[in-house]
Amino acid sequence: MRSEPTPFEGGPMDGRVLPVLLGPTGHPPKWYEIPVPDAAGGPPTVLLYQRVPAGYSKRLHLQKGWKYAYEPTGRKPEIRWPWTKSPRPTA
Repeated sequence: MRSEPTPFEGGPMDGRVLPVLLGPTGHPPKWYEIPVPDAAGGPPTVLLYQRVPAGYSKRLHLQKGWKYAYEPTGRKPEIRWPWTKSPRPTA
């Protein structure tokens, strides 16, 4: 499988570059989870990073690649399917 060196921004991994495996489309995953073991032997803490564009070229505004930005809440957004409706409050 192919990997690509991807920079991380924010959080404990700020400034580091890790090789990230690419998917079948040639892009890294949208979310990257890093489990950090607990010193007391408890459950590991999970650091969550979201894939964002690394930048754009000046002239043609083409995307230059990907980077990962720290998600301080540590939770992924819920999947919203187009055929489901949010519950309406009853008045």
